[in-house]
Amino acid sequence: MGNQSGSNAIRRVMVGTDRSETADRAVRWAAEFAGRYGAELFVVQVEVSHNPATTEFGAAERTRAAAANDELAGYVRQVAGERAHALVVIDRDPASAIIRAAEQEAVDVLVVGNAGMAGRKEFLLGNVPNRISHNARCNVIIVNTLPSVGEQGPDSWQGARRPEGEVPPHEPQLLSRAAKITTVMAKHGLKELFDQSGERDTTIRRRQAKRLREALEELGPTFSKLGQVLSTRPDLLPVEYIEELALLQSHVPPMPESEVVRVSEQELGVPWEDVFASIDPKPLAAGTIAQVHRATLENGDRVVIKVQRPTARGEIEQDLALLEVFAEKVGKRPALNQVIDMEAVFKHLSTSLHRELDFRQEAGNIGRMQVVLAEYHRLAVPAVHRDLSTSRLLVMEEIQGIPIKQAPAGSERIEAARQLLESYYKQIIVDGFFHADPHPGNLMWWKERVYFLDFGMVGAVGAELREHLLLLLMALWQEDAAFLTDVTLMMTGAVNRRDLDVSKFQSEIGEVMAKFRTASLAEMQIGPVLQDMSAVSLRHGVPLPASITLAVKALAQVQLATAELDPTLDPFDVAGKFLMRSVVKRMGTVLNPKTLVYQSLKFKVRALRVLEAVETLVGARSGEKLVVNFRANTLEDMVHHTGRRLVLGLTASASILASGLTVTSTAVSGWVPITFGITAGLLTIGLVIDLLRGR
Repeated sequence: MGNQSGSNAIRRVMVGTDRSETADRAVRWAAEFAGRYGAELFVVQVEVSHNPATTEFGAAERTRAAAANDELAGYVRQVAGERAHALVVIDRDPASAIIRAAEQEAVDVLVVGNAGMAGRKEFLLGNVPNRISHNARCNVIIVNTLPSVGEQGPDSWQGARRPEGEVPPHEPQLLSRAAKITTVMAKHGLKELFDQSGERDTTIRRRQAKRLREALEELGPTFSKLGQVLSTRPDLLPVEYIEELALLQSHVPPMPESEVVRVSEQELGVPWEDVFASIDPKPLAAGTIAQVHRATLENGDRVVIKVQRPTARGEIEQDLALLEVFAEKVGKRPALNQVIDMEAVFKHLSTSLHRELDFRQEAGNIGRMQVVLAEYHRLAVPAVHRDLSTSRLLVMEEIQGIPIKQAPAGSERIEAARQLLESYYKQIIVDGFFHADPHPGNLMWWKERVYFLDFGMVGAVGAELREHLLLLLMALWQEDAAFLTDVTLMMTGAVNRRDLDVSKFQSEIGEVMAKFRTASLAEMQIGPVLQDMSAVSLRHGVPLPASITLAVKALAQVQLATAELDPTLDPFDVAGKFLMRSVVKRMGTVLNPKTLVYQSLKFKVRALRVLEAVETLVGARSGEKLVVNFRANTLEDMVHHTGRRLVLGLTASASILASGLTVTSTAVSGWVPITFGITAGLLTIGLVIDLLRGR
């Protein structure tokens, strides 16, 4: 290229450097580019300031900058000769300093390397090129200075910008990974877990459980997550394995800053500095799937960002594929099934991991829990910045609090303890949606409230199970072992199990109740009671449903957290009062006049349908008939009479109950209980007359 003239002539070129190897590549590229146009070259180096200029340390920084300027001048003369100029500035922000220098020198083109300003300790300085390209008022060229690409000449500058988007992942090396898994399993002696038949004693189980934990830790993030998930499922693994896997630790190194930047910008669709004023370089947590950092938005709001590891999905999908094959091959072995239900384990693990890989589900969980906790003014959840959150990036309000055990003493703390425990009865029994991991680390005290953190693990309980659980807690509250046994068998679907020793089962359930009700007030915890009941059910081969098992574990955890807030709180008292309010509220809903009329009409329709079905069956109506030699008319009359009397009796009973409840209420007009009483009397008289006529 020759020299250019006119308004578009390139007369001045500037390049930033920190004297690193990658920055030197950018300087040489800029020198050759400037040479093609006969332009002057300005090489600017930023010394990051850490101290005020008026202090002794600030003076030392100026001295070092002067020395660096002399050294830089010699370097640029070697690279570009006499047309080169060196400039060293002191500033806290390298990107802003370079932009200001470019404006002061009136440069036409600013060159930066895509590898960033190496050697800086401030987080995200690797993104200086983005900030410069976004804010500079001159043309900006970003050249590729990565060592793997090599040096580039000026003729290739148009293709020098880093391509956007993710680098396509490598194809999963399933065979290599399978060999690695096999080697680790053999190393830890896990072969006996799959081959040994017969019952094993507790000592052998504990030793084998420890080996399993060590193997999972060595196999990496996915298998560590497998162990963490299994530790919440006593219905799938023996107690020795559950206790050992609860100790499992994920040895996951933190993501480098460049990966945090890359994932964040891919999800945001803009340079990170368009959204964040700063991000703390030290992660709050580094997990198997994601990493968490504190940050500040451009508007000054303090937030926490959860960034998914770029390799997480690929690694998890690869390991899940292998586990699926493993479950199909060995999951049917009788010896293995004595220890673990492989098909159930794989299904639960796959569902859990795929749910955790989508942060939008976690954001949805937070929003749903906010609704559940709306009536508790001492409980809260972080606000979610939904406009900034995606499937791989979650931006939430930073809860700037302290652990709940450090909450200041006072009535607020006592009230929060009661609301925290009661909220779990509501979450599990009423709403069927609960935070499944409420250990003290996920509960923070801030603004005189308890905040729930980390909604990656939640549980759900179906409507029928919620009804059973309500009855179960009431039986516990009333210390009724017989009814508690019946409810437990209904929950497990084992009411008609002939091989079950019901009397022994009831006896063990009674022992659990007696053990905890004779304990001191501080030791009375419903969660552990339910856990012991779950263990009894497992011993008798009637395990509780998985959702109930997870709820029981969560309830046990939250009671430990509650005890840190208020050790004197009686959980049975909280449960009893909550259950009574729930029952009364339900009865109030049922006894609403509109509801009563609706239910009565619905019952009438269903009774008529039953009568029609019977009439059709005995031949009184057209349709398929049952040929039986008996007097159909007599049966038909009996069914009619019985149905009519049943309707009268039920409606009269409901009216009596409604009259009794509404007469004590101050929110109901006086005519309502009188009306219910008159209706009940008339219906009762009608029922008596009908009975006398039918004699």
